[in-house]
Amino acid sequence: MPAPLMLLWTDHDKPYREAIARAGLEDGRMRFAFLPRSAQPDEALLAEAEALFAWGAPPGMLARMPRLRWIQALTAGVEAWLARPDLRPEVVLTCARGTHRVQMPENILGALFHITKPYHAAALDQRERRWTRRVSETLAGKTLGILGLGAIGREVARKAAALEMRVIGTRRGGAGAIEGVERALGPEGTEAVLAESDFVLLLLPTTPETENLMDARRLRAMKRSAWLLNFARGHLIVDEDLVAAVREGVIAGAVLDVFREEPLPPEHPFWTTPGITVLPHIGGLHPKRDEMVAALLAENARRFRDGEPLREAVDRAKGY
Repeated sequence: MPAPLMLLWTDHDKPYREAIARAGLEDGRMRFAFLPRSAQPDEALLAEAEALFAWGAPPGMLARMPRLRWIQALTAGVEAWLARPDLRPEVVLTCARGTHRVQMPENILGALFHITKPYHAAALDQRERRWTRRVSETLAGKTLGILGLGAIGREVARKAAALEMRVIGTRRGGAGAIEGVERALGPEGTEAVLAESDFVLLLLPTTPETENLMDARRLRAMKRSAWLLNFARGHLIVDEDLVAAVREGVIAGAVLDVFREEPLPPEHPFWTTPGITVLPHIGGLHPKRDEMVAALLAENARRFRDGEPLREAVDRAKGY
């Protein structure tokens, strides 16, 4: 019986080839087929592949892979995979959870500094050779509310606490002790977190419970001086409600890194609403991100070959 075959459908194959070689997986007990995303796998390859590594796949492709047992996604979010009608229940889906641990918290802290420090205004002043002294707001003493105290949320909390911020938040597992977090509540504590926070950070997955979470009612539950930061999923926010809330002074503003449609259409009001900062989904980008995902892929490929449980498996009932 031939060794199991994995199809790696990616344009950046070098780090993945190197990770597979370092892990000693080229010993014949598992096979790997690399294909650029511009090329379409033929029917023979689809029929033989038992594992798939890809950003996504055309509609119906998974139905043409009868031996498929495992999909490794390149991202932490897997909503698009879970929405596919051809994703069979027996296929294990794993994500790239954990590969954003360093870069995402740093970019979130960057957003907090962007809100409170006058560097952007100073850069604009420099263009005009204009000397304008400004007083920056402090982060120390402010309350950061994190909706979604998962791996990234906990790392943000630890680093924010080092800046003398008070951190509160919610997590699906309910109340409990977390380093750097003064109070962690279950999802039922969302309203309390919104009411107390100077900055509300969204780090939730998109599920039926979280879609459209930040609507007009919840935005009104925030302080008028508070800022909303979304580094999770665009579907957590009702776009028109946020635009209205910022324009009407219901909240102070927002920093958004994710959107319902990406790239964000040029006619979208987020671009032109004063108080809303648009980031082009840079939160998790890292100069060595492919190497991080490649290490996870190689570990999971070894586990798959040896019949061991795979890391970062997605719970389909939870949606992440």
